[in-house]
Amino acid sequence: MERTYTGSVSITSKKDGYVRVTELEHEGAIFVDHSHLNTALHGDIVEVELLGKKKNDKGEDQLYGKILKILERGKKGYAGKLEEENGMFFLVPDDKRMYTDVIIPNNARKDAEVGMKVVVKITNWSDPKKSPIGEVSVVLGHPGENDAEMLAYALERGFSDKHNQDVTKEAQDIKERGITEEDKANRRDFRNIPTFTIDPVDAQDFDDAISFQKLENAKEGNRYEVGIHIADVSFYVRPGMHLDEEAIARETSVYLVDRCIPMLPEVLSNDLCSLVQGKDRLVMSCVLEIDDEGNIHNEWYGRALINSHRRYTYEDAQTTLDTKSGDFFEELNILNTIAKKLTKKRFDNGALQLETEEVKFKLDEKGVPVDVYVKERIDTNKLIEEFMLLANQSVSKFITKKQEEVNGEGKAICIYRIHDKPDPDRMHDLDLYIRGLGEHVRFMDGLIPSKDLNDLLARMGDRPEKALLQVHITRSMAKAIYSTKNVGHYGLAFSYYSHFTSPIRRYPDVLTHRLLMRVLDGDMPKETERGIYDKLCMQASRREKEASDAERGSIKYKQVEYMSYRIGQEFDGMVTGVSEWGIYVEEKKSKCEGMIRLRDLGTDFYNYDQKGGRVFGERSGVEWKIGTPVKIKVKNANLEMRVIDYSLVA
Repeated sequence: MERTYTGSVSITSKKDGYVRVTELEHEGAIFVDHSHLNTALHGDIVEVELLGKKKNDKGEDQLYGKILKILERGKKGYAGKLEEENGMFFLVPDDKRMYTDVIIPNNARKDAEVGMKVVVKITNWSDPKKSPIGEVSVVLGHPGENDAEMLAYALERGFSDKHNQDVTKEAQDIKERGITEEDKANRRDFRNIPTFTIDPVDAQDFDDAISFQKLENAKEGNRYEVGIHIADVSFYVRPGMHLDEEAIARETSVYLVDRCIPMLPEVLSNDLCSLVQGKDRLVMSCVLEIDDEGNIHNEWYGRALINSHRRYTYEDAQTTLDTKSGDFFEELNILNTIAKKLTKKRFDNGALQLETEEVKFKLDEKGVPVDVYVKERIDTNKLIEEFMLLANQSVSKFITKKQEEVNGEGKAICIYRIHDKPDPDRMHDLDLYIRGLGEHVRFMDGLIPSKDLNDLLARMGDRPEKALLQVHITRSMAKAIYSTKNVGHYGLAFSYYSHFTSPIRRYPDVLTHRLLMRVLDGDMPKETERGIYDKLCMQASRREKEASDAERGSIKYKQVEYMSYRIGQEFDGMVTGVSEWGIYVEEKKSKCEGMIRLRDLGTDFYNYDQKGGRVFGERSGVEWKIGTPVKIKVKNANLEMRVIDYSLVA
C-alpha cells in the first residue's frame, strides 16, 4: 500500500486533524494528532504519511498518520482581533479551528490599534512548536461593525473588494471606448426580435437575456426560435490582459449577505457587459428552433447583437403570467409551458429533484438584520433556470461533437461541469438517515435510484423534515467540479454539461465561450493544451469552494446576529440533529440553527442513543430525533463563537 498521500486536512475542536484522501475514502480519513500536524491548518492541502491503524475512542479501527509538508494553505489570510501583551502584538483568530495565535512584529501591524479587527498573512512558520509570524495585510475596523465582519469572510479567502490599478485602467479604457460599429459588424442582429431579461429585483449584473419569436410556415406543429443570449465577456477580456489574469485569480464573484464582490470591475460587470434594457449589447448566443414539447430541431451558435426591450424582475414576470396581460405575455406563457415540459423530461431521465432553501436577510442602514426569510422559488425562476440548463447542455454537446468529428471520439477538450456518481458509503449513510425518518428506499448497484429519492420527496409533501432531507441528499452526493474529462452530470442526468450562461461572474464560462468560438472558426484545441485547461479547471473548482465558504460564513454570522437581538423570545423549531452534548434545532422561519444542551432539556437524565438517532429521557421516556417539532427560547447568541444556544419551552 502506498504510504504517502495528498489530501485536505480538517481540524477538530480538540486541535487534532483528519486528512481526507480520495484513494482511501472507503477506509475513512487519516487521523493526525496535534503533535504531528507540522503547522497544518484547517483546509490546507497536505502531504500525509500513513503510519498504520489503531483503535479510536470508540474502539473502532482508525487510520493514523503524520503530515510531512504543506502543499497549499487553505486560506490566503486570517481574520481576527489584534491584541497586545507585555509589548508583544498578536492575532486572536476568529476561526476557532485556527489553533494558534499569530505573532505580529510591531513594524508589521500597519498602524492597527489593539482591539481592532484585521486580516493577517502568515509570513514565517517553520517550527510547529512555536507560534507563526505574520503581518497585517488589511485593517478592517472594529469588531462587530458590519463592513469589518462581512469583508473578513472574503479577504481571508483572497477575494479583495478592490481591483488593482492595472486591471481598473484596462476596464476603464474598454468602457470609454464603448461599442463601436466595427464591434457590431459580422454579428447576427436580434435587435428587432422581442428580447428581455428576468433577474432578481436587486441584481446589478445581467448575464443573460432571452429572445423569442414564433416561426411561420412550420410543416409540423408550432415551431419557435428561442435565443439564449449571454454577455460576450470574452470579446473584452482576452488572454494576456491584466483583466484576464485577475479573473483567473478570482474565478468567481462572491455574494455575501449584503454585497457582491465582483470578478470583473463594475464598469464591465454592471455596465458595458451587462445586458441592460434599451442598450445595444454584444452577446454570445445559443439559438434553438424548438417545438411545443421542448424538442430541438435546429441550432445556431455565434456572436450576436441584442437590445433588451424589458428588464423584468422575477416577480414582475410572474405577475404578467398570473394576470395574463402585459408586455410579452404570449412569449412568457409559451416559454413557461415549454420549461415545465423540459423539467418533466429531466426528471423522467433520472435527474434529482433538489430545491435547496436560500436564506435572505432584510438589513437596516447599519447592516443589522431586521428580518430573515427563505427565498421563494416561483415559475419564472424555474423558467429561466430551465432555459439556462438547456443552453449549457446544448453548447457543451456542440463543442464536444464538432471536435470529435475532426479529432475522434473522446478527444474533445471542453470545460465540463461534471457531477460523478455518489460514493456507496455515503449512500448507505443516507439510507440510515431516511430510515430514521420512518421511510424506506431501494438500493440498486450501491445507489439509491434517483426516482426513489424524487418519489420520497414528493411523498413528504409539506413535512418540515423535507428541507433537511434535501440537504442530506445533497451532502451524500459527489461535489460538482470542473474538468476536461467528461463523466456527465449525475444530478441533472445530462451526458454533456458546461457552464456557458454566467461569464460576468464565473471564469469557466469565459473559457467555454472561447472554446466555442475556436470550434466555430475551425481552430480545434490540441491535446497538448489539455494540461493548461486541467490546471484552470482545478483552480476554478477550488476558488468556487472558497467563495462558497465565504458566502456561508456571512450567512451564519447574520443568523447569529439576528438572534442576538431576540434573547428570551420564543419560536417554533425542529430538531435537525442529535449528539452526546444535546440536540440541534433549526428555527422554523429564519433557519437559524442552534443547540439545546442536555442540561437545558429538563430535570430528567438524558441519554444519547447513537444507533437509534435520538436523545431520550430515562424516567419520562420522552425523546427527540430528527424532525421532532419543538418550542424554543433564545438563551444566548455568541457572535464571537458564531453559535446560538436555545432552551426548551415546556
